[in-house]
Amino acid sequence: MGRTLARAGLPLFAAALALPVIALVVAALAWDATSASVLREMAATVLPGYVWTSIWLCLGVAVAVGLVGSVTAVAVTLFDFPGRRTAEWLLLLPLAMPAYVVAYAYTDFLQFSGPLQTTLREAFGWQGRLFPEIRNPWGAAWVFTFTLYPYVYLLARTALAERAPQLLEAARLLGAPLGRRVREVALPLARPAIAAGIALALMETLADYGVVSYFGVQTFTAGIYKAWLVMDDRTAAAQLALMLLATVALLLWAERRAQRRLRFSAARAQRQGADAQPARLAGRQVVLAWAVCGLPVVFGFVLPVAFMLRPLVQGWDELPWHAFVGWARNSLLLAGGSALLATGAALALAHAGRRAPSVLNRWVVRVVGLGYAVPGAVVVVGLLLPVGWAQARWPDSSVSYWVTATVLGIVWAYLVRFTAVALQSVQSGYSRIPASWDDAAATLGVAGAALWWRVHWPLLRRSTLAALLLVFVDVMKELPATLVLRPFNSDTLAVVAHQLARDERLGEAALPALALVAVGLIPVVLLSRALRRGDAAAC
Repeated sequence: MGRTLARAGLPLFAAALALPVIALVVAALAWDATSASVLREMAATVLPGYVWTSIWLCLGVAVAVGLVGSVTAVAVTLFDFPGRRTAEWLLLLPLAMPAYVVAYAYTDFLQFSGPLQTTLREAFGWQGRLFPEIRNPWGAAWVFTFTLYPYVYLLARTALAERAPQLLEAARLLGAPLGRRVREVALPLARPAIAAGIALALMETLADYGVVSYFGVQTFTAGIYKAWLVMDDRTAAAQLALMLLATVALLLWAERRAQRRLRFSAARAQRQGADAQPARLAGRQVVLAWAVCGLPVVFGFVLPVAFMLRPLVQGWDELPWHAFVGWARNSLLLAGGSALLATGAALALAHAGRRAPSVLNRWVVRVVGLGYAVPGAVVVVGLLLPVGWAQARWPDSSVSYWVTATVLGIVWAYLVRFTAVALQSVQSGYSRIPASWDDAAATLGVAGAALWWRVHWPLLRRSTLAALLLVFVDVMKELPATLVLRPFNSDTLAVVAHQLARDERLGEAALPALALVAVGLIPVVLLSRALRRGDAAAC
């Protein structure tokens, strides 16, 4: 009986997580004259703006994160200079910064009434605006660049560390100068990693709502929320969500293709000889290396934190500490509960995939693993569409109440997006447990639940803890789904920071924003330690 429930439960769980995508596909298939009329009206009014703004924003972010991430990865991997080890983990710090917090920080400091322009006008007697408005697509590209470049940096750094040294040494022995070795050997080897990192950064860019709504940038995500919440047009919201989902699916395909090329290159490179030493820098070269590594950290972490600390310190006596405790409690409860559920589901899925690697289980794991690529706006529309259909079909039912007025809906949305994060961490833990150990345990009479508890679990504790932590932090920072699906009077730190910043109360927004940054630092510190251990093992 238990095995039958388990076999049925996992596919049902995967179907529940895939419901947003299924609902959008069903909405697309149910095409009628009304849908065609709405699409024609959007094509004549707002759709071209959404398309071109999203394209130009993605192009700017792709070029910038590719350049910053690859240059910093080359600097810390192929060159040796004083403080290189420090630069390696400093470059990870922007991962702790939610993009919308960086947007609030720069806006507060650089706006017309901000401290920089006010000080310059008073000091030099200047009049009017001294700097262009940051709340535009170029300002959004700046924010995304310095919060998302670590995706490219991490993947490119790993690729260069694993494959470049041997081939660079061979090129040096053949007489190639340093610049040519980097340009023609190292960067082509890291190209799949750079492409994968850019694809991940673009998925985050398209999924963002906090930055684009605060800056007034009309992307697909902003259009989805405007269509649903302002215009109350579900058909238009569904069509925009489906377009966004198709774009993200294309980026996901490109990222997976780049990852496959990356693994192929790694397999070939591991057959090379001994590692070569990084090139030693001296004098002005050290200054240049620190400028290359330091500026992204300054723009993506140091300055935003400093900009948010200023209003926090100035308004310390007026900060809403009592309300902050409530916001923090709501965030912690939602994040903790969602992390436990997502990690428990990931453990069950990974164990089922290991013990019974059937076609069904492989597809279940694959469906769940795609959840993180689905933007929060798409999840919201995909969950609310079937709720609306059910409420229209059964008017006396309480379906809409349970999804929109309780924690069920928001936790459901979190599981759709972040179970994939936990699953990836748990699967990485299982990959380090040889299958032969299961056979050895079976010969000793250990099977079923005892096998998992006595053999697997002791070896999965670290991966499980990492999964809990990653989902916890992602839920704490999640804004789009939380903004729509949170129950009444249960604001979270992310929602409050967004609302206060939107009302130009940036001094009060600094408190929840910096709390989110502090939480985000935890996985960054752990990631830095893991990378150091990996480098030490490689040496």
